[in-house]
Amino acid sequence: MTTAQDEDLLAGFEATLARHERIEPRDWMPERYRRTLVRQIAQHAHSEIIGMQPEGNWITRAPSLRRKAILLAKVQDEAGHGLYLYSACETLGTSRRELTEMLISGKQKYSSIFNYPTLSYADVGTIGWLVDGAAICNQVPLCRTSYGPYGRSMIRICKEESFHQRQGFELLATMMRGSDEQRAMVQESVDRFWWPALMMFGPPDAESPNTAQSMAWGIKRDTNDELRQKFVDMSVPQARALGVTLPDPDLVWNQERGHHDFAQPDWEEFAAVVAGGGPCNAQRVAHRREAHENGAWVREAAAAFAARQFPVAEEPAPASASKPPQEQEQERES
Repeated sequence: MTTAQDEDLLAGFEATLARHERIEPRDWMPERYRRTLVRQIAQHAHSEIIGMQPEGNWITRAPSLRRKAILLAKVQDEAGHGLYLYSACETLGTSRRELTEMLISGKQKYSSIFNYPTLSYADVGTIGWLVDGAAICNQVPLCRTSYGPYGRSMIRICKEESFHQRQGFELLATMMRGSDEQRAMVQESVDRFWWPALMMFGPPDAESPNTAQSMAWGIKRDTNDELRQKFVDMSVPQARALGVTLPDPDLVWNQERGHHDFAQPDWEEFAAVVAGGGPCNAQRVAHRREAHENGAWVREAAAAFAARQFPVAEEPAPASASKPPQEQEQERES
């Protein structure tokens, strides 16, 4: 049973949200709110870290030094995004070690899109254009999320993701001005990634178990279906500018709604991928587990160095401890 004090704390929490102000780490918050944040921020952080793998696959095979440098810089950005988000999660009382262990044990998830393989170099551009474009639609509203550290971390992340999206579009535009083989490679890549990109926003609102409560708490600002619609409307003119065809025969402008109508992705496939049955689920987690285990010596060395640099001071012994036993006995008797 809640006490009067708990009710006052809850009322203060809800009043803060009603004023559209932010909850900070030292503020009181309901345990369900904290757990929801940990789940969402951790999933976001894991997605940034796992998301390094598909594009990292092409760093050594990029066609020029310029393209290698661009791709390497982007992958480094994703690592930084993961660290920002892990730090935000740590303010909720969950350590980075715990988060990593939950990821590699399968107790926490990451975005389903990263369980698909990058089969051609065009996939690097398609990921930049479509996947990072979907991420921007998802993440820009999170700059106004109700939890302060999460919202502040998203500001820089969104600026960099916007650059990644433009870089991906530029790469595809360059390839579309190339040979027939290059244009066919781009179209084939878009055909493969379009539907998984639509799945990035999560299941339909009617089947989403977390959307309503996250919206009520101000953690999310838009529903899954609203974000998916925004992404489709944004992508259609960009596809036209590139000269590629989006693989949806039902995609058409609806004048009455003021939005594009489009087909739904295969939600059975989505559920299978989330459950671990995607093309690359096992490979992605195994690679992350191996990297974590191989990095143990670095973490141990860093901890040992920190211990030497900042030794924990021992509590001084009582003054009487330095005196001969006979004097200590006399003091006790007196």
